[in-house]
Amino acid sequence: MAATALLDLEALPDAELARRIAAGDRAAVRLVTERNNQRLFRAAWSILKNRDEAEDAVQAAYLRAFAAIATFEGRSALSTWLTRIVINEALGRARAEKRRRARLDAGSVVHLDEYREKLMRGSTSAAAPDAALAREQIRALLEQAVAALPDGFRHVFVLREVEGLSVEETAEALALLPATVKTRHLRARRKLQEALAPDLKAALTGTFPFAGADCAAMTEAVLAAWQPRPC
Repeated sequence: MAATALLDLEALPDAELARRIAAGDRAAVRLVTERNNQRLFRAAWSILKNRDEAEDAVQAAYLRAFAAIATFEGRSALSTWLTRIVINEALGRARAEKRRRARLDAGSVVHLDEYREKLMRGSTSAAAPDAALAREQIRALLEQAVAALPDGFRHVFVLREVEGLSVEETAEALALLPATVKTRHLRARRKLQEALAPDLKAALTGTFPFAGADCAAMTEAVLAAWQPRPC
């Protein structure tokens, strides 16, 4: 029965999904989060460069978005609307961390780097151990190179090249001019191509995974924390 209901929801336009979420429809929440978890995680990671922080930012952004879902007017795709909210959430966290570090530096307090970089989880498919290790090494190399890009270039690159958003969608999500998106994307690619093999896009296919158990866990966490407003 639940599977049938989810299939019925799949065909609904964004405005109707938003209306159902505003009315407290948990199945609509599940569908929307499952559709957008990976994109939002990647957008948050491009700013925070930390898996745990990115996951926290995505969950917080979902809860903020769903609390205000009645304001969604459908002028852009629901996924774009959510992407903008998670970017704002991640930027706010990054600014807060920067201020905290500045206070520590001003007081001459020696502190450890809390942005501990972790390797992204690799494919769960069965494969030879040496092939899996090679994939992990390539992913680590790529993710480190992307993480080293300047902030503005990295945000654009992840949304355009890894997530596949259009120039217009990326511009809307990041509040940039389309021409700026094009310029930053080109410069990011050039910087990466200086350090990596030419076949960059093919190598990026499996990076920054956020699917399977991770995706399901995010959806369940959002559903557990979400409190729909009474009608």
